[in-house]
Amino acid sequence: MASLFKVMTMNKTFSFIIPIYNRPEEMKELLESLCDQDTDVFEVVVIEDGSTNTSEKIVASFNDRLPMSYFFKTNSGPGASRNFGMKRAKGNYFIILDSDCVLPPGYLSAVKSFLASHEVDFFGGPDAADNSFSTLQKAINFTMTSFLTTAGIRGSAKAIQKFEPRSFNMGISKEAFLSSGGYGRIHPGEDPDLSIRLWKLGYVSSFIEKAFVFHKRRISWRLFFKQVHAFGSVRPILMKQYPKYSKPTFWLPTLFMLFLLLGVTLGLLGFKWPLILLAVYFGLLFISALIKEGSFFVALSVIPAFFIQMFAYGWGFLKTKFRLYLSNKPIEEMFPNLYFKKGDE
Repeated sequence: MASLFKVMTMNKTFSFIIPIYNRPEEMKELLESLCDQDTDVFEVVVIEDGSTNTSEKIVASFNDRLPMSYFFKTNSGPGASRNFGMKRAKGNYFIILDSDCVLPPGYLSAVKSFLASHEVDFFGGPDAADNSFSTLQKAINFTMTSFLTTAGIRGSAKAIQKFEPRSFNMGISKEAFLSSGGYGRIHPGEDPDLSIRLWKLGYVSSFIEKAFVFHKRRISWRLFFKQVHAFGSVRPILMKQYPKYSKPTFWLPTLFMLFLLLGVTLGLLGFKWPLILLAVYFGLLFISALIKEGSFFVALSVIPAFFIQMFAYGWGFLKTKFRLYLSNKPIEEMFPNLYFKKGDE
């Protein structure tokens, strides 16, 4: 790996891999942000995952501004679509983005600068909320990224090694992709699954703090609950498959949910201290969001967003844990909704 890294350091070519499904309006914003990069973009690969409302015309309108490749395939999910794109990309390093992301002008130069001085096979960057985002988008972004709500597991300046990149903003060398076979069929959960398999193969991951994206998350409260519940549901499966890579922090949402229920029960019986502790925590959460976001309404919306995050994830986690404990059936047979069928790659 070391010799290949030296070659790639001297001549890195980056292919942006962007799967999309029925969201052509997002593609225009993302491609505009790629045009605004302060260093040249080598290649952009768009994979239309069986959309009925395609982005083909929008992609074609950028052919004179960006080196574009556009592919249409039958629907098989984001993991298979990313693999499809990486197999056809010409670069020796792939940067995978979700279509609901927008890049700041210095994104690519930040990636190049970091990789020029670090031997890294795959990386992830943070997501941020732009000033133009709605109150809901800003509240959910805070809830998904704050240390107070995630204990830093989504990345920090100190999280250099053993960082699990998320595929809304992830880079991977061509060699690491070919060795690992890319994303699996589990969804959600394809991101940590790929990271763990790469670590087991000896590849090095890193968190690049300056390589952030504006993640729009076109979402509602209902969709947020559904998304986080799915994340919680899949984590025990990964813990069972890769016990060496389990962390105590994976239990935190479930423990919080149980503590809150216990606190309410004890409060009804006259024991107030658990509720007082919770009130202090929510106060800190509100103040932290108010300072960071500068908006009373965003800070107020963080409270229900946090409740949804904890309960949706914790409930999904607990249900899967019990089902895995009580049954010896094959995992895919028990949870068919968490696996895509094999499709075009």
